[in-house]
Amino acid sequence: MSNVLSHVLAWMHMSTDFSDLSLMQISDSFFPTGLYTMSNGLETLFSEKRITGMDELYELVQTNIVQQIGPCDCIALSNAYDHTSSNDLEKIIICDRSLFAMKLVKELRESTCRSGTQMIKCVNSFVTNDTLSKYYDMIKNSQAPGTHAVAIGVASNILGIEKQKAVLHFLYGFSVSMVGAALRLGIIEHIQSQKILHLLKPVIVETCDKYISKSLSDMWQFAPECDVIQITHEQKFSKMFIT
Repeated sequence: MSNVLSHVLAWMHMSTDFSDLSLMQISDSFFPTGLYTMSNGLETLFSEKRITGMDELYELVQTNIVQQIGPCDCIALSNAYDHTSSNDLEKIIICDRSLFAMKLVKELRESTCRSGTQMIKCVNSFVTNDTLSKYYDMIKNSQAPGTHAVAIGVASNILGIEKQKAVLHFLYGFSVSMVGAALRLGIIEHIQSQKILHLLKPVIVETCDKYISKSLSDMWQFAPECDVIQITHEQKFSKMFIT
């Protein structure tokens, strides 16, 4: 490591608060998690001409947030965040495995682990933290699945990002990935995409408030039609997105 880089890292360990910048960093599409390569079944609906416009897209994203992502992923994220504060790696792994078990569709299990692993790998490359490095080692050794939501919880805590901001970031990132997929598929136009994201803000905030303090035993999800759509995507021969 160069002397200049060593001095920069030493300076960053001082009391300056970089948490908001860290949130911007891990939220950016430039951050290599592959989050924006997923459509969560939207590609199937488009190919079958079952979704054609803005209103239908809004309802689909809302359903995913309210019936799956909120009561399942957000609870796992929140609990993983709390256990990172106490450096309780065993309980972090329980969160990780619990969320993995709740993912019914193979593509979703694989994609969430791929994104989560990349998140932890990347943050571990520029942050020195014992819990983080041990968690990454367990993922590499197939002792932990490395789900995306749990990875966000662990990384956000270590980067000093407030838990509420971490949950909001996760929900907004999910929304952007689906709306962005719709944009690339030609279902909506740019201005419509921003209108949908604006309309989803109350849903995101309400979901965050509802599940941020729930225990792991409160996890649930129920969106059978979404599951079927996502399973159908696995069997597509030609596809643009990995889910």
